Amino acid sequence: MVEGVLDGASVLVVEDEMLISMMLTDMLEQLGCTAIGPAVTLGEAWPLFEAGAFDAAVLDVHVDGREIYDLADAVRARRIPLVIATGSGADSLPERFRNAVLLPKPYSLPALDAALRRAGLEPSG
Repeated sequence: MVEGVLDGASVLVVEDEMLISMMLTDMLEQLGCTAIGPAVTLGEAWPLFEAGAFDAAVLDVHVDGREIYDLADAVRARRIPLVIATGSGADSLPERFRNAVLLPKPYSLPALDAALRRAGLEPSG
């Protein structure tokens, strides 16, 4: 069972599809995390990023018709664990993100847990 292993972590969620963001938020809660957001546009995401009150980020590649790569670069620059959510493979990403931790769609709780850990989010305790 994966529930609770990341208790207390806050995760920035940038996802523009409401049902997916609700599901992702629910999965994070099952892992003991707090979802920051979800932001459904980059305009909503940037202030959440600037506030800096998160331990990791899960960013959908395309949000409201725009790509999230500038935001992903900023997350990386702060050395915050980053997970990129996509329905495509790594080959569809710019070269600088080909080795990023990917969360394939459709999401599953074990895949989300594993992706957050691979990205460097540490379990509490």
